[in-house]
Amino acid sequence: MTDFHQRGPITTLPRLVGRDIDAVEVELALHVLGHPVALLIPALAAEMDRPALAGIVREVAKARYVDTVLVSLDRAEPAQFARALDYFRALRHRTVVLWNDAPSIVALRVEIERRVAGPIAPGKGRAVWMAFGYLLAEDRCRAVALHDADMVDYDRSLLANLVLPIVHPRLRFDFCKAYYARFSDRLHGRVTRLLVRPFLQALGDLVGRHPFLSYLAAFRYPLAGEIALDIDLVRLLRLPGDWGFEVGTLAEVVRHLSPTRICQAEITDRFEHKHQPLSPGDAGRGLHRMAVDIVKHLLRTLAAAGVPINQGWFNSMRVSYQRYAEDAIATYYGVAAFNGLRFDRHAEELAVETFSRALAGACDQFVADPLGTPALPNWARVAAAMPEAPARLLAAARAVGGVLER
Repeated sequence: MTDFHQRGPITTLPRLVGRDIDAVEVELALHVLGHPVALLIPALAAEMDRPALAGIVREVAKARYVDTVLVSLDRAEPAQFARALDYFRALRHRTVVLWNDAPSIVALRVEIERRVAGPIAPGKGRAVWMAFGYLLAEDRCRAVALHDADMVDYDRSLLANLVLPIVHPRLRFDFCKAYYARFSDRLHGRVTRLLVRPFLQALGDLVGRHPFLSYLAAFRYPLAGEIALDIDLVRLLRLPGDWGFEVGTLAEVVRHLSPTRICQAEITDRFEHKHQPLSPGDAGRGLHRMAVDIVKHLLRTLAAAGVPINQGWFNSMRVSYQRYAEDAIATYYGVAAFNGLRFDRHAEELAVETFSRALAGACDQFVADPLGTPALPNWARVAAAMPEAPARLLAAARAVGGVLER
């Protein structure tokens, strides 16, 4: 049984009772009459061969309150795009398949890179950024929900719980972050449990009470990929283009919103999706790379807030992190034992060792280049530099037949 304890500057919305999903969707159908909702799903073409996406399509098809489903499709050859058009017709919604590899869209993106942004690496950040540009250009929906295409055992109640805080007319939230428990026969969420939480504790020891650290610590699952937000916020966000997408987005959101307009919602009891490999020997892959990018985002955000960072600070931080991470292993062993779950202490220790190396590598990269890879420009800037860009993006999507009207 969850509780309703509140911690930190944001509001936490737990699931205290089991509400009937049909009744919730009737309520949502009324709320979205003046506040249409789009669901954004960034997806690789290969996801169409995996069972997770098929389950998502079946469930989303039942969520009749959704106005538009936008699939931001990457790594798709022409034949795969044609397949995607047939595949996503099963959604039975107005659907846009944004083919990011279409020649006309590639040409537009290259021009934006040349005139505004600089090189934009492929990945989730770019896929979401392109989709945000399309939704803003279309100017049809007032709220956007975002989730990945790899969620196993998907239920449409997840989407309803994510969207409700944004579209409810008597609530004041412009951004909602999902949270949930990640476990199967063992505990998952290693990056959150063994990197982010201990690292925030270590930063707190060195920095003291800091608004940004209090804000991040308030999120129960800061690396959750499921968010919902108001379209006006979409216009302002400068999205990270690397594997620090989730933490970087949280940092960007609080630049534009008061914490009182930010919430987190418990969207389900248990959550399962594709697991990334740890990659202990390769800092360019898997969770190892993700850890490096997350630490760099946190360091840059603190530096931008005026926190002085130097080499001696790094050494203290690494020692403090190691202590908190080792304590976390003992804590989560207790959680696992209490619930009769499996617990591989060696695997947990290996994860901490990997994240410790990632922390050291991130510190070195920060010293070498404190600014790092620039965030993607928000679409307000793109439209100011290239007023024709939104119309070109809409035309490119329609020209290849990517807009499937209901």
